[in-house]
Amino acid sequence: MDNEQWHWQQFGTAWKGVGIYHITLVVSSREPLLGTLVIPDNDPKEAKVDLSPFGEQVKTCVESIPIKYPEIRIIQLRMMPDHVHFILYVMHAMDVSIKMVVRGLWQGVKKIGRDYSMSISPNTIRDNKHCSFQDNQHHPHPIFTEMPFIRPLSRRGQLDAMIQYVKMNPQRLATKRLMPGYFRVQRGIVVADHSFDGVGNIAILQAECYMPVHVRRTMVEEAEHGNALPLRTYTDASLAAAREGAVMVSPFISPQEKEILDVLLTEQRPVIYLADNGFSEYYKPSALLFDAVAAGRLLILSPWQYDPQKRHITRPECVTLNNLAAAIASHP
Repeated sequence: MDNEQWHWQQFGTAWKGVGIYHITLVVSSREPLLGTLVIPDNDPKEAKVDLSPFGEQVKTCVESIPIKYPEIRIIQLRMMPDHVHFILYVMHAMDVSIKMVVRGLWQGVKKIGRDYSMSISPNTIRDNKHCSFQDNQHHPHPIFTEMPFIRPLSRRGQLDAMIQYVKMNPQRLATKRLMPGYFRVQRGIVVADHSFDGVGNIAILQAECYMPVHVRRTMVEEAEHGNALPLRTYTDASLAAAREGAVMVSPFISPQEKEILDVLLTEQRPVIYLADNGFSEYYKPSALLFDAVAAGRLLILSPWQYDPQKRHITRPECVTLNNLAAAIASHP
């Protein structure tokens, strides 16, 4: 998809102006109330979600957004057993914010959820053909209690990546179910006298040789002033070590480090990736890392517990993670 066709959100226009937003709505109990994952012939690529009657009504509710708000277009919608992903394109400035639109949706699906929780079975949910976008009475067993997650997509490349992420959700869930070992969150992994939580192939910790990846700021500054040799030499040396069998260890924070990571993943080299946030019980690696975890070539470690409010890494955290990478690389 050519991202040039989209009118990108500008600074200061968030929420009411033109923009593209990724929305996630989660069943609070994490029960598969919206549908059932089906994996034909145990092939994750063929995975799909058969919606329950309740899931069909939630889907109809989401699809009704452009009916009430013609300024909005749904770019992508994916129903999962216990959550919903959709991407909205606000084509014209609105009188209300996207937050209010999503809040109305949330109230509507909560009402459908109350109907569901009061019914004897999903087949007895009353037939609501259109979402009411309202919240009336309280029910003691609400299904949707968490506010939807709203993420503005403001940088080029984000939209294509997010569309792919949303599309691939059933395949990734199927892969996790068929290979649960690598995707299970493991707590209290002790390496180099430090405790980590982790996801991936813990056997990578038994390798014979490790090397940290840490592109120094001085290398980047020299490259910016016309002397790219130190940076190129370091990058080439890191990749050469990986090709000779060293396991590369890093938080891969800077753009230059991310480029090294891209090559390592493309060449299917084993990697230890240090994450700046811990893992919820429902953690799923990003699209960039998912296939490497599934293939047993990646171990993701974090020294911190999961923080659902965390959005950005701080400089002290960068320093800590780089120091931990050096410690892991030097441990016997």
